[in-house]
Amino acid sequence: MVGVILKRQHGEYAIAQLPVLSPIPSWCDGDGFVSVSRGADELSVICLKNRVPARVTSEGDWACFKLEGPISPNESGSIHSIVGQVAENGIEVFVVSTFGGEYIFVRNRDAAASIDCLMAAGHHVT
Repeated sequence: MVGVILKRQHGEYAIAQLPVLSPIPSWCDGDGFVSVSRGADELSVICLKNRVPARVTSEGDWACFKLEGPISPNESGSIHSIVGQVAENGIEVFVVSTFGGEYIFVRNRDAAASIDCLMAAGHHVT
């Protein structure tokens, strides 16, 4: 696979958990990446950490990287190969996909090590 470009997104991110029937909270919207997902058991929100109210169950301290490309939607296992480089080094990682792209999250404390892993695998991080 050809090396891809990942762009670090500004700010610290958090994952918040709300009761399943909660309305989508207005506090999550604004600058930066935002994702809202409703599953069978919860409403999850990913947004900048400083937007999440203290009363909300959340886990902060995440760094976000946007996959800029080049990446083909037909390239089998492409996301796995990128995330695998990080996970194989014992770094906690998760991915959120949107219609137009992929976002990779790692703990802020592991961001530098993640960048090193990705660059060693031939990817570029800006």
